[in-house]
Amino acid sequence: PRKYRLGMLDERIVPVGSKARKSKNPIGCLADRCKTGVPINMVWWNRVTENNLQTPNPSASEFIPKGGSTSRLSNVSQSSMSAFSQALFSHPSMGSPATAGLAPGMSLSAGSSPLHSPKITPHTSPAPRRRSHTPNPANYMVPTSASASVANAVSQPPSTGQVIQKETVGGTTYFYTDTTPAPLTGMVFPNYHIYHPAAPHVAYMQPKANAPSFFMADELRQELINRHLITMAQIDQADIPAVPAEVDSYHSLFPLEPLPPPNRIQKTSNFGYITSCYKAVNSKDDLPYCLRRIHGFRLVNTKCMVLVDMWKKIQHSNIVTLREVFTTKAFGEHSLVFAYDFHAGGETMMSRHFNDPSADAYFTKRKWGQHDGPLPRQHAGLLPESLIWAYIVQLSSALRTIHTAGLACRVMDPTKILVTGKTRLRVNCVGIFDVLTFDNSQNNPLALMAQFQQADLISLGKVVLALACNSLSGIQRENLQKAMELVTINYSSDLKNLILYLLTDQNRLRSVNDIMPMIGARFYTQLDAAQMRNDVIEEDLAKEVQNGRLFRLLAKLGTINERPEFQKDPTWSETGDRYLLKLFRDHLFHQVTEAGTPWIDLSHIISCLNKLDAGVPEKISLISRDEKSVLVVTYSDLKRCFENTFQELIAAANGQL
Repeated sequence: PRKYRLGMLDERIVPVGSKARKSKNPIGCLADRCKTGVPINMVWWNRVTENNLQTPNPSASEFIPKGGSTSRLSNVSQSSMSAFSQALFSHPSMGSPATAGLAPGMSLSAGSSPLHSPKITPHTSPAPRRRSHTPNPANYMVPTSASASVANAVSQPPSTGQVIQKETVGGTTYFYTDTTPAPLTGMVFPNYHIYHPAAPHVAYMQPKANAPSFFMADELRQELINRHLITMAQIDQADIPAVPAEVDSYHSLFPLEPLPPPNRIQKTSNFGYITSCYKAVNSKDDLPYCLRRIHGFRLVNTKCMVLVDMWKKIQHSNIVTLREVFTTKAFGEHSLVFAYDFHAGGETMMSRHFNDPSADAYFTKRKWGQHDGPLPRQHAGLLPESLIWAYIVQLSSALRTIHTAGLACRVMDPTKILVTGKTRLRVNCVGIFDVLTFDNSQNNPLALMAQFQQADLISLGKVVLALACNSLSGIQRENLQKAMELVTINYSSDLKNLILYLLTDQNRLRSVNDIMPMIGARFYTQLDAAQMRNDVIEEDLAKEVQNGRLFRLLAKLGTINERPEFQKDPTWSETGDRYLLKLFRDHLFHQVTEAGTPWIDLSHIISCLNKLDAGVPEKISLISRDEKSVLVVTYSDLKRCFENTFQELIAAANGQL
């Protein structure tokens, strides 16, 4: 028999050796072949379908994220810290402010809103979508041979039970062989869900005493609630008229820091301009963002938007992503606005670690006759070294990504580093310096990036030194020797060498990769801590999965109990199967003790709901409210009544009754 091949997925099947002809109806063509009796070699067909639907290459370009958004929230706190930016090394001076600008409201970035930020290309092929389905636990139990090659596997004819499937996605038809293995005999999996005990590796992490067994940890729950409150916070427009109701496509502005007075003249020590920060909701995607406003800034041209587009493509877990830049006059003057992801509950490193005036006592110059106080130690005035290394790993990772993209951070400053949770860092306000200090006379906007990257390493060294001294006074030039002595006494030589390397001038260009040997195996410690934290959060998430299942069960039960009327029958909820469900509801929530007081037991409610959901054969006695009737039923009977009654409601709601 003649063999036929399958060309592209939108081509018809043609004889081998002939030229492929495009066809908009490959299924019709296949049907024509079958009708005419032309045979198709199924061994070759299997090989073609297996090759066409092979596992995607993770290194292929379509699987590499080109930007996108995962982080939602951003929070910054503007505070003056001239000592930090001028102590040892300073950022290059900024150019003079521009005098001409774009039309107010004109978007400067490539996309008109965060919706235009690069996203991961959606995978519409059915093969990846089938792989994303919940795996069958029986698949992991099927014995396999490591020596069997893929070529031998696909060259065998399809065994009995393997069926060639077809699936149409977006007008393109895909053919594949369903090779899902059948479960082995003797394997029994439950057909219901129930609370399972904690995994051993989580149970042996010594959790806190009296930790909730049915709900997530109180600390995590409170943190999430606080984030939600901050995200939903609003202002009274009558009390703060200076905040406009709408700016470009953003509304519901909420100040994230005290607003500068209207007659303020002095500028900030970081950007050289008066700035303010707001939380706002984008009307195009209804997501919250952080808006950083530069007061009184007008732009000459849009050449600097090349750098903005480069920043928008950077996606990193320790960088607050820039989404768009636009001009506006909604505040009553020309302003430049940077839109970032919003991370609720974040605070700056400045407010977290450098907000205690007494911490500078060790570096304060004392009067004659006064003696120095006790030397600060770890956990007694100084930060633990493990925390400092955790910060170093995150900040160096952010710098590595930025420098690899050909950009410079230029905001490695405690006032521009966000801390969320306990130790999570994010570098904020990226890209602002690139716009404010853009030199229009430069033909290459990236010409000075190498110089700025060297300044980033110096700024990183100052941040680490300030953390090691737990004081910003330690980075002042006159206190440098005293600060290094403090580091030498309290911390390891690796931390000391890292600080010296970053703060010392070198005769060559340095790279952030140079400090990796100094970090050494501490990187694995941070990776292990992050994965253990992930295990704990997944365990809390597993509890909420079961809680969501029980909530849906209670929601269905609530639609049945005490329904005043159904199909013009006012006694519907008091008769038949519904009466059993009413008594079961009383059994769940309305139990009383021998003294007649309410009996409240959460474990009883959860246990009964799980038994109802599983339909176990266990018997239960339901007593009427007048205690004259006692009905003995099984949970399986209750589940049947429950499902039939709810389906009756669904049918009536859909107009099928």
